[in-house]
Amino acid sequence: MTDVEFTLAVESRDQHGRRPSRRMRGTGRVPAVLYGDGKPAESISVEARVLRRLLGDDRVYSSVITLKFADRSESALIRDLQRHPYKDEVLHMDFLRVHKGEMVTLHVPVRLLNEHASPSLKAGGVLHRALVEVEIQAPVGSLPEAIEVDIVNLQVGESLHLSQLSIPSGTVLVALHHGDDKEVVSIHSARTGDGEEAPAAG
Repeated sequence: MTDVEFTLAVESRDQHGRRPSRRMRGTGRVPAVLYGDGKPAESISVEARVLRRLLGDDRVYSSVITLKFADRSESALIRDLQRHPYKDEVLHMDFLRVHKGEMVTLHVPVRLLNEHASPSLKAGGVLHRALVEVEIQAPVGSLPEAIEVDIVNLQVGESLHLSQLSIPSGTVLVALHHGDDKEVVSIHSARTGDGEEAPAAG
């Protein structure tokens, strides 16, 4: 769970469609939609410059953001981002309204700990990351920014699965909840894919 509080000033908008959205982006604002929590969807916009700075912090993708309107505030999660195919530009965003204590589902990164201190890797073992993120369910207000996995004692030929991870209280690993104990990370010897030693050159 991150201690950082994210806020973003937003404005309501009345115009919809491609042309109004294109004109809006031309003025330095990004069209977005706020929905969920049993309320009607609302069309909004955010300042592109401020948004770019906000998205520079990876923690924001798994954190509750306070959306500041002129007359009220809403708590929300980023649900979707549409980016320009080659420019550093967000074309559209979706925000999901949430309230404290509500269980939400989202993807968070897997963060490996003690990778540089691992004796197995220092001895020439090869690290394989089967998952770079995991889907979790957790209550709003207690969302972990990442699932941490300590690999310092992982030996060559061993792997860690979801069921072996230490996760924050109240957090559920969705795949494991459905009986899918996915591999998260493993360390292999420096061999070819079929398990035989690689042939010497020449």
